[in-house]
Amino acid sequence: MSFRNTAEAVEAWVDGWAVSRGAAEPAPSPWGFTIDVGLSQHVMRHVLTTADEPTVRKITGDATAPNVWLKAFVPPETLTPWLAPGWSLAAGPGFLMSAPLRASRTEVPDGYRLHTWSRAGVTRALVRTPDGTFAARGQVAVTGSTAVVDQVETDPAHQRCGLGRLVMATLADVAAGQGAAVGVLGATPEGRALYERVGWRVLAPLTSAVRGPDPLEA
Repeated sequence: MSFRNTAEAVEAWVDGWAVSRGAAEPAPSPWGFTIDVGLSQHVMRHVLTTADEPTVRKITGDATAPNVWLKAFVPPETLTPWLAPGWSLAAGPGFLMSAPLRASRTEVPDGYRLHTWSRAGVTRALVRTPDGTFAARGQVAVTGSTAVVDQVETDPAHQRCGLGRLVMATLADVAAGQGAAVGVLGATPEGRALYERVGWRVLAPLTSAVRGPDPLEA
C-alpha cells in the first residue's frame, strides 16, 4: 500500500500525530487542518494540505497570539515571503516521508536493552544501557491502515550503534502487527538520512513557521 497523493499522506500524518502527542481532534477546513496542542510554546498548529500565498497570508495575518504554528509542504524559500509580520521560520527544512510497513525484527545490539509499551493508542520503544542510561527512543500511533512514527531520537553518545535502525524496525513491526500497511513521518535533515537507510522516501518538503510575541508587548 502507498498513498495516492501528498494530500492523503498529510491527512494520515495529521491524524496520527494528534494521537501520538495527545492533542485535540484535528479540525478540518478547506485548506487543511487546525489542531489544538495545548503547550505553552505550541498552543495550536495549522497544517496546510496545499499552500498558496493568499491562504498563508490570511492565516498568518489573522493569527495574532504567540506560539501558533504553521506547517506547509513547500520549501522554506517559498513560504518565507508569504508570512505576515511577526512570523518566522522554525528550525531548518523538513521532509514528509513514507514507507510500506512490514514486520522485520532486528536484534538488539550488545550492551543495550529494549523496552516497549503501549498506552492510549501509542506504542513507545525505549533503548537503555544495562545501568538504565537513556540511549534511544521512538513512538508510533496507528490509525487504521496507516501509522505515524514520531519523536525518534538517539543520544549523541550512542549514535552509530544501530539504535536508530532498531527503533524504526521495532515500531514498524508493532504497526504492521496492528494492521497498518503504510507509515508516514515528519523528518529533519539528520533524521532523513536514517529513514532513507531503512527504506523511507521523501514525499514533499515540510516547512514550519511560528508566530512570535508582539514586540510591543515583549
